[in-house]
Amino acid sequence: MKTRVGVLYGGKSPEHQVSLSTAMAVMNAIDPHKFDVIPIYITPEGQWIKGKRLTGPIEEVKQLQFTSTATAMIPVSLNQVPAPDSTTEGDKETIDVIFPLLHGPNGEDGTVQGLLEMLNLPYVGNGVLASAVGMDKVVMKNLFAQAGLRQAKYVSVTKYEWKKGGEAVYDQIEQELGYPCFVKPANAGSSVGISKCKQRDELKTAFAEAFKYDRKIIIEEAIVGREIEIGVIGNDEPVCSVVGEIVPKKEFYDYEAKYEDGQTELIIPAKVTQEQYETIKSMAIAAFKALDLSGLVRADFFLAEDGTVYINEINTMPGFTPYSMFPLLWQHSGVPYSELIERLIALALERHQEKQMITYTFEK
Repeated sequence: MKTRVGVLYGGKSPEHQVSLSTAMAVMNAIDPHKFDVIPIYITPEGQWIKGKRLTGPIEEVKQLQFTSTATAMIPVSLNQVPAPDSTTEGDKETIDVIFPLLHGPNGEDGTVQGLLEMLNLPYVGNGVLASAVGMDKVVMKNLFAQAGLRQAKYVSVTKYEWKKGGEAVYDQIEQELGYPCFVKPANAGSSVGISKCKQRDELKTAFAEAFKYDRKIIIEEAIVGREIEIGVIGNDEPVCSVVGEIVPKKEFYDYEAKYEDGQTELIIPAKVTQEQYETIKSMAIAAFKALDLSGLVRADFFLAEDGTVYINEINTMPGFTPYSMFPLLWQHSGVPYSELIERLIALALERHQEKQMITYTFEK
């Protein structure tokens, strides 16, 4: 019997379009002999729309953008889909596992994961706490610091503090971090709202841009060096891929460099020493455990000119098209795209089965 996979994508997020591209790639790569695929689209307005079970490949992204005239659904019915030859509304069968391919807020941040937990549905990827922490760069870096992981200096600022503090906020950044520095929304991915600043005027503009996407931002010192990434999969015994290097043609790896201009070079495997690889690997595993991650994560690092390794951040739902860094890292590690998807589904079912052993009642 085939495993029924509900692929959840779209969402109320600045990364809606990225999610659509990812969903199309994953759906087309899932082995139809082993899995039945049910697309579940969340519109930019937050409406959940269930598509029909796939019977062939998706040719273009717009096929996944169901309109409001399609069958709308409420999330609590997420574990039910019409049976193949259903003629009555009551003829239902359950989805076996959800594959969330939601990037950014309202999907990658623990909100949807919490819903799936309440529905007792297996799902691919990280749990509620890990997803929330992985989305909030400030909390993430605080936990990295507690775990003793080397990272760039940083300062966090809320919109209230910015409005109240005025020029003193910029003074603090210049005193503690200096220039150049990066300004980022605390809860956004795909480099949305990120700016590199070399003077105060740019810092002011960057604050205004970042606060469009969040009420809290993070400002980090710039580390001069190479951008190195590594993939991690697993639950209690995580394993790492080879490392890759990002070489953007622009000054830094922004949204356009990631998804639009096609000018960024990905070097896999990256040219690092065995000692540097072991350091990156060990820091990635330490971060995985410190944040209680599961399923998959891409860990991003800076390799400074003097050879020092700094952890930058982790991504709990990294870009997942066949041409994204995370799948390419695993491809070069001997795990093809379709096999990677199968492994992640197996890890999701394994973690769910483990949770079913927990006792939720107390008897004296």
